Amino acid sequence: QVQLVESGGGLVQAGGSLRLSCAASGRNFVNYYMAWFRQAPGKEREFVALSRSGSSTSYADSVKGRFTISRDIAKTTVYLQMNSLKPEDTAVYYCAAGYPGALTLPEYYSYWGQGTQVTVSS
Repeated sequence: QVQLVESGGGLVQAGGSLRLSCAASGRNFVNYYMAWFRQAPGKEREFVALSRSGSSTSYADSVKGRFTISRDIAKTTVYLQMNSLKPEDTAVYYCAAGYPGALTLPEYYSYWGQGTQVTVSS
């Protein structure tokens, strides 16, 4: 059974930092693209960051320079280090796994976690 389990969300003041983790199990994710998306109330789910099966990464313009996506050596855990957080970063953050070549739209991703809430106070 494939599972993606996020953790690390919480309440933080603007300017603070959080580190999200996503533990993947039930399948060999070494060659999968792993991504983070987020969804704020009343808004569509949006792309945040992507880690390809190699070492390349991509980021949404809104988080570039503040967020960093990384994966452990075994590629079973993906992280999202979030620095200089802003109130507009408040959302439920989702981890997702997709086949190689997946782009930045949610429909490219086959597996999803349950989400973790991030709230940034001003």
